[in-house]
Amino acid sequence: MKQIIGTGVALVTPFKEDLTIDVEALHRIVNYNVDGGIDYLVVLGTTGESVTLTKAEKQLVIDTVTIANAGRLPLVVGVGGNNTVAVIDELQNLDLTNFDAVLSVSPYYNRPTQEGIYQHFKAIAKVSAKPIILYNVPGRTGSNMLPETVIRLAELDNIVAIKEASGNMVQIQELIKGCPKDFHVISGDDFTALATVLAGGSGVISVLGQGLPSEFSGMIRSGLERNVDEAYRQHYELQEGMGLIFEEGNPAGIKTIFEVLGIAGAAVRLPLIEASDSLKNNIADFVKPFKVFA
Repeated sequence: MKQIIGTGVALVTPFKEDLTIDVEALHRIVNYNVDGGIDYLVVLGTTGESVTLTKAEKQLVIDTVTIANAGRLPLVVGVGGNNTVAVIDELQNLDLTNFDAVLSVSPYYNRPTQEGIYQHFKAIAKVSAKPIILYNVPGRTGSNMLPETVIRLAELDNIVAIKEASGNMVQIQELIKGCPKDFHVISGDDFTALATVLAGGSGVISVLGQGLPSEFSGMIRSGLERNVDEAYRQHYELQEGMGLIFEEGNPAGIKTIFEVLGIAGAAVRLPLIEASDSLKNNIADFVKPFKVFA
């Protein structure tokens, strides 16, 4: 599935001061990423604050991104949860016509066994009209989807990739080694993005990448082309920002970058709060040397 090779970005959902969705800002963010060389867009992921959006707001985000994108880039939509029946229901009722794949997080909070995780994804893969990208993020879900579970799931026809956000390069290498050659191992952490690509992975679903799309996608492109010295030069230029944007939680940091660039505001919904003034100043200092456009 070539549509998910390279740099994807987990889009934020921009809010106005009254915390309603800023449709115009979302249009600007999409255009900024298309113009910046991003390869595909991910809608309604964690960074999009999907857990604090109503059903109507989720549909508004989908409609806005679809219109703004105008078919220019492949689209992936987040549909996941810890209630398998509810995920199946959402997949069966959501119009996936304009999407190339579904990103689905491993069940959280109830902490299923590895067999439970396998059966969950097997069940939703059966009903999904589009290919499934698994999402392993132990820091949020409370459980780790182990390589042997992913390798089993990779044998199913409708499961085509994993967004691996364990941060564990040994685990990432086990996935790349053990999964079928046409199965995509995608970094779910900005820090491990280049290392994952150089180990044989397919790219990244990035947070920082949407704020600095040209620079981040350039790094991944260099890695995929095995231009290692240039790729690491680009990585080290971006490394400070990778840490800063997560210092007080995601997406407070990346929304600060959009505020600095004048593309969107920094508002987030409770229980998240905006970045502190000191962090905002540090992020602004980090962004200044980059010749970004808005």
